[in-house]
Amino acid sequence: MTNCYCGSSKTFENCCEIYIKGIQKPTTAEALMRSRYSAFATGEADYLVATTHSSTRKFHKKSDILAWSKSNQWIKLEVIASTETTVTFKAYYLDYQLKAQIHHEHSTFTFENGTWFYVDGTYQ
Repeated sequence: MTNCYCGSSKTFENCCEIYIKGIQKPTTAEALMRSRYSAFATGEADYLVATTHSSTRKFHKKSDILAWSKSNQWIKLEVIASTETTVTFKAYYLDYQLKAQIHHEHSTFTFENGTWFYVDGTYQ
């Protein structure tokens, strides 16, 4: 068994997969962000749409999310900083031309009705 895509020392089955499959809910913004990275790595577009806040969901089409997820090879996640409602991270990946890329984002999250949601992010 390999470590989770999010970079934890746990296996995927005991880490982000429990969130992606709806077995448990992430308890922090960082846990949600890590599970969303794992969802990109595994092509779980439904989870990415479901965990995007309703106020910004209209800006994220499932087909676009899935295409971006599948066209890249996800290498690793580096969490730079996190607060209760924000996470700054770098996602390392190879694009469709196998060129190394870094997605550096400062993301904002909100907690509503017992569930964390991704609201938006600014690219660094």
